[in-house]
Order: sequence, then C-alpha cells, then structure tokens
Amino acid sequence: KENKKRKRTEEVEKVSEDQSSSFIQEPPIKAKKARKKELSKAEEELANRESALEQADEAEEQKLIQNKAKQKRKASHAVTKGVVNSGTAVKRQKEKKEPDETVNRRTVFVGNLPVNCTAQALKSLFKEYGQIKSIRFRSLVPAEDTLSKKLAAIKHKVHPNAKFINAYIVFKEECDAIKALNKNGTEIASGFHIRVDIASKTSSHDNKRSVFLGNLSYDISDDAVREHFSVCGGVVAVRVVRDRNTGLGKGFGYVLFENTDAVHLALKLNETVLMGRKIRVKRCGEKWKAPQKSPKQSRAPKDRVDATLKNKRCSNDSFVGEKAIPLKKTKPKRLKSIARSKAGKSK
Repeated sequence: KENKKRKRTEEVEKVSEDQSSSFIQEPPIKAKKARKKELSKAEEELANRESALEQADEAEEQKLIQNKAKQKRKASHAVTKGVVNSGTAVKRQKEKKEPDETVNRRTVFVGNLPVNCTAQALKSLFKEYGQIKSIRFRSLVPAEDTLSKKLAAIKHKVHPNAKFINAYIVFKEECDAIKALNKNGTEIASGFHIRVDIASKTSSHDNKRSVFLGNLSYDISDDAVREHFSVCGGVVAVRVVRDRNTGLGKGFGYVLFENTDAVHLALKLNETVLMGRKIRVKRCGEKWKAPQKSPKQSRAPKDRVDATLKNKRCSNDSFVGEKAIPLKKTKPKRLKSIARSKAGKSK
C-alpha cells in the first residue's frame, strides 16, 4: 500500500511539474506569435504607404509629362496658326490691293461740277461711253455741322457758300473709262468746265505742259483761272487745291496746257493781278525763290558785315558748332578789400 501511495504521489508530482512547465513555456510562444503578428501588420502598413507614395509620384510624373506635351502641342498649334493667319492676311491684302487698283482704273474723277448736279444728270452725260456701275459725290460742304457729308448729299443740304462739287464715276470696263476722258473741259453749265481724269494712282501727269500757281485767292473758281490763262493757249485742265471740310482754296493750284509753247507764255503772266492778288507762276518742279532786295539800298562794307555776323554767332549760337575763343585772363576785382575799407570808414 505504501508503495502504491508513493507511486501515486510521484505521478501527481510529475503531472504537476508537466503542467507547470507547460504553463511556463506557453506564454513566450504566444508572445512571440503576437509580436510576429504585430510586426507583420506594421510592415504591411508601411508597404502599403510606400506603394501609395510610389503610385502618387508616378501619377504626378505622368501629369507633368502630359502637361508638357500639351504645352508643346499648343505652341506648335499657335505657330502654325500664326503662320497661316499671316499668310492669309498677306493674301487678303494682295487681294484687296489688286481689285482696288483695277477699280481705280475703271473709275473716272469729274471735278468742278455745279452744286445742284444730280446722279441722273451725270449718267445721261457719260452713258454714251459705256455701262456705269456707280456714282458717288465728293467735296460736299454740309449746311450744318451736325450733318455728315453723306446725309448732306442725300438730302441736298449743301452750304450756301459752296459753289461746286466733285464726283467719281465707276464704269464696268476700263476701256469705257478711257473713252470718258473725251468729256474733259466741256462746259456743262454756265461757268463750269468739268475736269475729267482717271482715278488710278498710276496715271502720270505731264509736268512739261503744266504750270504751278501761287498766291491765289481762297474763294477763286477754276473757271476764273481758266479765263486768265486762256490767252496763252488751249487749257486742258485747271486744278485748284482746296480744303476738304470747307471747300475753300489753299492758295495754290495747277494749269495743264495742250502744248509746251503755252507754258512759255504763261510764265510771262507771273505777278499779274487775278482777283486782287499778284499771282506767282512757275514751272512745275521748280522751287520758288524769295524776291531779292533792290540794289539801291545802302549796304555796309563786306568786312563789317562779316564781323557783325561773327559777333552775333558767337553771342547767340556759340554753343552749336562754333569754336571757343580763349578769353583774356583778367585779374579778379578785390571786392573784399573794398568792403573792408568801407566798413572801417563807417566805424
């Protein structure tokens, strides 16, 4: 019985030892497993964060690349647009210039028309030369400042002092406009000889058959000039340069003759009186020289004149283009000593 008891106690002790050992060994294994789990979770979180950051960086890089590509495309598109636009603008300018010049060749300028002239009257006058596309009046002086020239032409409200108007007639064909030049110089009303010319810039003017007139009266008419110079020969055209707004003359003009012989005779009419003014007559292209003083006036000797001119230049314009003249060295005045002596006397 004692042996059995001992065996039982030994077995119980062994079991308790085993249990205790099992209790002692279990916690570190569980702790290790928990730590491993915790470490794995942190690593996963870190890995996730790193992958997210990498993805964000990649997305940013892609966006930058896309933006750069868009900017390049825009720049290239703008360059191509600019080139295209410049090319189209140049083409448009050329297209505009070409038709304008062709229209000008088909256009006839008619000057020195009476104020009461109408489009129907002009059409009836020029219709024999060809088909007329349009007629427009110019050099109109409105009766009121508030009215525009276009309205004044439509309503026929012209200033009472205005004596004449001009017009442009556009023909369908260029040859018709050239034929219309035959009407140049015809008298369509009493005191109104019209001037007909091609409106094109290329139309050349013969200076050899022309004369320049100066010091004309501001309210002079073309026919008054024509009558004054008709003695010299056949007058082809008269042009008095006038102000666009008022219609008054600017004091000069031109006369075109049929031949050069009339020019020689016209030059003899220099300083003749026309409407109370001594007019100047000279060839086209010559510069007008001011009249010299009469030799009867007393003149100073040449040496004195040169000396006075030099003095004037030195005094007034010595800063511009004149050589500096060395001044004589002069002793400065003793102002201090004089002031002191005066002060001593006063004491």
